[in-house]
Amino acid sequence: MKYVFFDIECACVFKNVAKMCAFGYVVTDENFVLLERNDILMNPRGKFHLTDRKGKEGLVLPYEYEDFKKYPPFPAAYRKIKSLLEDRDAIVLGHATLNDVNYLNLETKRYKLPSFRFDWHDTQFFWMNTDKSFERQIGLGAMAEALGVEFVPHRAVDDAYATMRVCEALCKRENVSVRGLTEKYRIRAGRIEGYKIRQPHSEGLDRYFAERDEQRETHMRAHEAFYRVVNKHMNRRKKGGSLEGKVFCFARDVEDEVDVSTKLVKAIFEAGGRYTSHPAECNVYIAREKEGVRCQNALQGGAAFVSLEQLESALAKD
Repeated sequence: MKYVFFDIECACVFKNVAKMCAFGYVVTDENFVLLERNDILMNPRGKFHLTDRKGKEGLVLPYEYEDFKKYPPFPAAYRKIKSLLEDRDAIVLGHATLNDVNYLNLETKRYKLPSFRFDWHDTQFFWMNTDKSFERQIGLGAMAEALGVEFVPHRAVDDAYATMRVCEALCKRENVSVRGLTEKYRIRAGRIEGYKIRQPHSEGLDRYFAERDEQRETHMRAHEAFYRVVNKHMNRRKKGGSLEGKVFCFARDVEDEVDVSTKLVKAIFEAGGRYTSHPAECNVYIAREKEGVRCQNALQGGAAFVSLEQLESALAKD
């Protein structure tokens, strides 16, 4: 069994266009011993329009762009790439591999070539499963740094090599092979066939979605319960009380703790204060900690920060 790690660089990427200019790959045995390493350059047949992951221009590839014109376009590399990725004795891997598989798919359609057909794994998805951190995607650079791997970013073959080293370090940390890693975390490979792409999946991802949905449902129920009390008591607030002219807003986690938040908001109304769901409209912001975007919006709007403990103490005295 071999491992084939690959990475792709494109001259430009739009919704339905990905003009490839470099296909980097690394082949190893099951012990990560290097067997082959190469950068296949190609003429993208188009201008370079490079952006980062946020769509901002300024990304620079470590190549001489004029050199790409010396090479034939994607169809000339298609057979070699296909033999690498469809090798029955190989496990194919990348980092954020879905993007690269999509680039391959778009290029085969562009040049009216047969679809690729292979299974693939993603070291980024491996990391998510081992760290149980599905809420955000970690870049190759950050993952390499965390695992002590150095590399030059955006040269396709170097990215492929770094992906291999990262995978090796991850397997070493987990004390398993690649196959052992997929079995341990019940990871199903992604697949491309007939121009259709299936993403990788795992039991951990299912649990993450289930827990996220449960949290959202809990938040929604708490939100509805809190604002039923706010809407019921807002117009019954005491005029001329000690909190007259004060407009309060709670942090989300305070709102969601319904037993506490409803008691406090009732006390605020009884003292003549008002409540708003918009932090930029309040003049008193209540939270356990002075942090988060919601708090920042309130403070930028001129609100005073009062800790939950301070508010509870002040209202208890009244």
